[in-house]
Order: sequence, then C-alpha cells, then structure tokens
Amino acid sequence: MKAKQFEADFDNGQDMLEVLDLSKAHRPLQKQRRVNVDFPDWMVESLDREASRLGVTRQSIIKVWLAERLAQTASNK
Repeated sequence: MKAKQFEADFDNGQDMLEVLDLSKAHRPLQKQRRVNVDFPDWMVESLDREASRLGVTRQSIIKVWLAERLAQTASNK
C-alpha cells in the first residue's frame, strides 16, 4: 500500500491495524527497567492514601510524581 492510499484510508476512518505489522513495534524512550527502592513506612502509607484518593496504584503515583519532578528540574536548567 502506498503512503497516499494509507493516509486517505486513515483519514476516512478505516481500521488500519490489519495493514500494519506490529510485531516489531516499540515505543521510543519507553524501555522499562526495574529498580528497588526502600521507603519508610510513613511514606508508603502516605503514598497509598494519595493513590487511593486518586484511584490509581502506588506505582502509578510514584511514576507520575517522579516524572513531574524530573521535568521541573530539566526546565530549571
């Protein structure tokens, strides 16, 4: 399929998944690496309360907060 035809089909709302080979698809800069971090009990309890209030997991809130802080630090340089 030529790019122009692909774009036209996409713009017309057709399902394009059937013409894509997703076997080697990846998200750039999204490689995962597992790390272990020890937190004091009070911090875990606070994280759990906030995560519960927001309806997300503890891991999610840690990731979001770290990403926000890293973005803030990068913008201050």
